[in-house]
Amino acid sequence: MKEKKYIIDTTLRDGEQTPGYAFSKAQKVELAKLMDDAGIYQIEAGIPAMGNYEKETICEIMSQRKKALISTWNRMSRDDINNSFECRPDIIHITAPISYIHIYSKLNKNKTWLKKTLQECVFMAKDKGYEVTVGFEDASRADITFIISMANLLSDLEVKSVRFADTVGVLTPSRTHQCIREIIENVDIPVGIHAHNDLGMALANSLIAAKAGALYIDTTIAGIGERAGNCDLYRFITAAGGVFNIKPCHSDAADVNKKAQNLLFSKLQKTEVI
Repeated sequence: MKEKKYIIDTTLRDGEQTPGYAFSKAQKVELAKLMDDAGIYQIEAGIPAMGNYEKETICEIMSQRKKALISTWNRMSRDDINNSFECRPDIIHITAPISYIHIYSKLNKNKTWLKKTLQECVFMAKDKGYEVTVGFEDASRADITFIISMANLLSDLEVKSVRFADTVGVLTPSRTHQCIREIIENVDIPVGIHAHNDLGMALANSLIAAKAGALYIDTTIAGIGERAGNCDLYRFITAAGGVFNIKPCHSDAADVNKKAQNLLFSKLQKTEVI
């Protein structure tokens, strides 16, 4: 029997960070419908903290979805989470800086601050009855021992899953396999992979992460996303469909890819470059 895996598509969040482009509300709603109809497990619909337009779009997606779970992306911030409450998503995703580069150099904080703030944010969302997932930002440059300790903390807090994010796109397949295996062998919590394509390895890293035991795979349509993009939904399904029990099936993924690319690249609103 094939091992079951789940797609979390982040086209509407990370995909929209493609340089030079912005999606309209109508495009986002239509894309969500396409993915929902294809059987994609979870759709990361956007960032409510961006403002009312984004929140209205997410609410419209929520009102029209049929089966897909809808999540919102949040910084480790009470204000962000309050904005997400207005959208009433199925899942509140909180991203947490996990590398010492981000904690100490970028944010001028420390590990004590991280643990305290993250726990407060998780409690805040769970207190309102929301399912919570946590993304480890810059995990590929982090101390794996610290990642494991934080994942165990989140497991105790009954967080649904943790996301191993290759934020700067430096992972290789061998390192991906090693990291995912170490987390799974030391923590009782489902793990997801979020790969970037800076070295051209987003697909390979996502596939090897799934083979190593990652349950959730982040993708975008046509692999769009910030810098060099993310793991391509259609290509991942093509590579993984024969190995894993996963939706959408190959034909549905091809249909989503075709319709979405037509929607995006024929009518996409290009932002003015100054």
